[in-house]
Amino acid sequence: MTEVEVLIVGAGPTGLVLALWLTRQGVKVRIVDKAAEPGATSRALAVQARTLEFYRTVGLAEAVIDRGHKVAHVNLWVKGAHAVQISLEEMGHGLSPFGFMFIYPQDEHERLLIEKLAALGVGVERGVELAGFVDDGEVVRAVLQRADGAQEMCQARYLAGCDGARSRVRETLDAGFPGGTYAQLFYVADVEARGEAIDGGLHVDLDEADFLAVFPLKGRGRARLIGTVRGDRAEHAETLRFEDVSARAIDSLKLQIERVNWFSTYHVHHRVARAFRKGRAFLLGDAAHIHSPAGGQGMNTGIGDAVNLAWKLAAVLKGRGAASLLDSYEAERIGFARRLVATTDRAFMAATSPGPVAKRVRTVIAPRLAPRLLALSLVRRFAFRTVSQLVVNYRHGPLSAGAAGDVWGGDRLPWVQFASGGDNFEPLKSLDWQVHVYGAAPPGIQAVCQMRKLSLHVFDWRPDIRKAGLKKDAVYLVRPDGYLGLADPVGDPVRLTAYLDERGLAAV
Repeated sequence: MTEVEVLIVGAGPTGLVLALWLTRQGVKVRIVDKAAEPGATSRALAVQARTLEFYRTVGLAEAVIDRGHKVAHVNLWVKGAHAVQISLEEMGHGLSPFGFMFIYPQDEHERLLIEKLAALGVGVERGVELAGFVDDGEVVRAVLQRADGAQEMCQARYLAGCDGARSRVRETLDAGFPGGTYAQLFYVADVEARGEAIDGGLHVDLDEADFLAVFPLKGRGRARLIGTVRGDRAEHAETLRFEDVSARAIDSLKLQIERVNWFSTYHVHHRVARAFRKGRAFLLGDAAHIHSPAGGQGMNTGIGDAVNLAWKLAAVLKGRGAASLLDSYEAERIGFARRLVATTDRAFMAATSPGPVAKRVRTVIAPRLAPRLLALSLVRRFAFRTVSQLVVNYRHGPLSAGAAGDVWGGDRLPWVQFASGGDNFEPLKSLDWQVHVYGAAPPGIQAVCQMRKLSLHVFDWRPDIRKAGLKKDAVYLVRPDGYLGLADPVGDPVRLTAYLDERGLAAV
């Protein structure tokens, strides 16, 4: 029997990020996947700003940006003609160090995460399937089966189910997976092409009651097509080829396809498990929730799950947090997953509804109204904050308390850039709790930080910091994932101490 602190089942982006974060925090992990090779026909493309912010804390953001593609504009097409171009440049200016729309295909994304994890001495065990597990309250005993049928027992303090929509972990936990499946059959094709729609921007055809888009990839002429399969062809998904569905892309978006690197079809689901945790086992990513492709949220939400759980597991395993800290994982993530599924479901239905009113909205109203709305700074900022997941917060979660300025406990720490070129996100690389003060720190706070071994970061106050929502001289207790635990407008050392004690947070 092998022993490990955390056994991770599933080596997609969610499982890989969980393994990376835990390893960086000194937790011994084992990550297994029943697939013999990493995925080569992935569909997720968008890497949102919040994910890049997480990656920056572990030194990964620069490598992702070097390998991916910034999208400068989105283009709407109607009836085979280019209708309008909407600039995305500077859309998130001042809101994040990564204020842009970004594309990095999931298959390439996974390979990079595997490389980074291997550099830390952790390899993905391929062809290893979870056959079953038992949680006795003290440890999890899992049976792992290799492709040749050989089995072994692995004992872990905790088990993380990152094993996708057909999760064995979720099935064993009997967590359910209520929701549904969209009727439309989708195709995805990685192509090399020429034409007006191959210009580095995102192109969307609004003609029919289904979906067709061209997503730019890094490299000359490279693009990914995602669309719905029409009519009777959808009944023959197993035998479809790109040639069977390519006419619309060629006719409507004027593409000249030079090469098809791969092609696949799939159905889209919208489901959320009834629970994300039972005992010592957790569900993350597609094992816990799956969404429509609207907004490019699915993979990023799974990565958010991983970051949220990783620091909590590390704290408990290293004796820096009470076991009750793990209860906050489901409390914080399941509500967001449910809201996200509902939101993306509405967006998806609006984009694909066959009615005449919906068609008029897509083909007439949207091309005229969208550029006018997005010309407004307030609308652009709202849209960016929403899609990029900067607005995700845990205000009503068990780890959140207080409010100072426009910022509440549970909010993401607002980004502040300094004239020197630095910013207030740099200290987050410690992956530990810390205190931020913008102005002057009260002496009592300094004493508490010293006693509790909390890093104290005091930043010079500037009037423009108020625009980020922060309050002068207030005390902000920042979690390892960059969200605020406590926001205290008066900097009361007693309140800070009580917050830490009530949640069982010990010194490093």
